[in-house]
Amino acid sequence: MSKMQALRVNRQEKYEWEIKEIPRPTPAEGEVLVKIAYSGLNYKDALALTDAGVIRSFPRTPGIDLAGVVVESKNPDFTPGDQVYGTGFGIGVSWDGGFSEYQTLPGKWLLPLPENLAPREAMAFGTAGLTAALCVAAITQKVQLDEPVLITGATGGVGSMAYHLLSKLGYRDLTILSRKENAPSLFPKAKAVLNPEVFLIEEKPLNSQLFAGIVDTVGGDLLAKLLPHVHYAGIVAACGNAGGIKLNTTVLPFILRGVTLAGIDSVNATSQDRKKAWNLLIEHKDLLQEIVLQEISLPDVPTVAASLRAGTHTGRTIVKL
Repeated sequence: MSKMQALRVNRQEKYEWEIKEIPRPTPAEGEVLVKIAYSGLNYKDALALTDAGVIRSFPRTPGIDLAGVVVESKNPDFTPGDQVYGTGFGIGVSWDGGFSEYQTLPGKWLLPLPENLAPREAMAFGTAGLTAALCVAAITQKVQLDEPVLITGATGGVGSMAYHLLSKLGYRDLTILSRKENAPSLFPKAKAVLNPEVFLIEEKPLNSQLFAGIVDTVGGDLLAKLLPHVHYAGIVAACGNAGGIKLNTTVLPFILRGVTLAGIDSVNATSQDRKKAWNLLIEHKDLLQEIVLQEISLPDVPTVAASLRAGTHTGRTIVKL
């Protein structure tokens, strides 16, 4: 039986992870076997290496993003040699994911890799890029090019890509929220780079209207403090919970200012929304030259994941298998 290297998490006496050699899987009906070239390291993947509830059935291989080539297919939509990529659905959570040399996946979870997108580029975007593009799509529906937009957690993968997408679409009044000292150098064209603490001291249910749109990757108390600053008929595209899952706020921004709180879910996004988002990313894939992007190998994943959980990580990290 063929073997492969994979990062496995397990919970028996305790929650633990290990990079080990395991049997290479065989595709069932409707599935394909992919030789993975690249995966991506996301905040959810970082949490999956801890007992945070991301993974509930064990053992499991994390990695919610993957790109590679089909080597065996039992799905009529794919043949050996096809280059494919996948994000979301159950990958790396309820189904073994991208932190492995090979993986079997349902064909309906995969997309053919476009000719103008390399596997490395697909994973440089990954779930972070897809999420950013979905957020930007929501913002562009309600915010004009000359109106102010705020991006929280902007030095992370989602935030940085959202910033650059908005900039390429013509938005110029962009404000960045970040605690990192190097943030101003990463966004030299931003109107302002502010520390989130500026807003965390606010207590008013309605406050000065500062932003027509917000891309929020943080959630928690920060989101609650920002909602009172949204313009009349403005929008918040909320996609993250690094700052917590609870939202302690009032209904006043919604019923007195008509603010829209738009939840962004990249895991189960419709195929139509995914295609539109990926088309936007591919159209502006030169933004990959502007973000902080690092490439690591499988043994490096736990260390970089720890920096993601600690909030010290910057940019986007891809894993070469």
